[in-house]
Amino acid sequence: MESPQRFRDRVVVVTGAASGIGAETARRFAREGATLLLADIETDRGERVAAETHGVFQETDVTDEAQVCALLDHAVERHGHVDILINNAGIMGQGTLPELDADSWRRVIEIDLHSVFYGCRAAIPHFRASGGGIIVNTASISGIGGDYALPSYNAAKAGVVNFTRSLAIEHADQNIRVNCVCPGPIDTPMTEAAQTIDPVMAGYEQAIPMGRFGRADEIAAAICFLASDDATYVTGHALVIDGGLTACTGQPNFRRSLQPD
Repeated sequence: MESPQRFRDRVVVVTGAASGIGAETARRFAREGATLLLADIETDRGERVAAETHGVFQETDVTDEAQVCALLDHAVERHGHVDILINNAGIMGQGTLPELDADSWRRVIEIDLHSVFYGCRAAIPHFRASGGGIIVNTASISGIGGDYALPSYNAAKAGVVNFTRSLAIEHADQNIRVNCVCPGPIDTPMTEAAQTIDPVMAGYEQAIPMGRFGRADEIAAAICFLASDDATYVTGHALVIDGGLTACTGQPNFRRSLQPD
């Protein structure tokens, strides 16, 4: 089936676009007619995704507010307007207190949370000038619950979730919608190491009702829904996409444990 052209004549900026969820999101937007400006620090991979999606790549360190502002300004200078911002850049950070060092903490907060602030702060004036716009931030189920040994990631992603809500109510009367997605475990480069550890994967298979990691294109589909005119009355929402993982109370699977051998 041909993809609907929901984003024809829409200018879309995607950060963290060189791989994983960002790359699949760029591909999905491209199939649906969007004009793309893609950003990442991974230049070679970013250029390849841009070529594949007929977009433009701009090397951008999302921890540098000036570079993020330049990214949004470039979109407007090149195309006359910007319609959609996808704040997707992010990293994982592991460690437990008090051993977790301050530099590691700051690095995760800078990339996963501060970059979202910089992107939104740069985009909103352009949206106001053009009569509206859409922001979709990549949060995580780690922003709505705690994880073992992920304190910085939990803090950053929780910040993204509530920052999204705050912006949504603040700018709803300006025709600016702000939502976020909260993926569970997704098969991306960020989770490659975990997927090589058999006990970890066995634990995930038991914990996730659907029994598998999600795919990056499944998250991309949700992002594009929130960015589309199919979601015109949706703002301030944190859309969980986790195969049912957070739907469980955490109690044992009694059905499994009661089954006879």
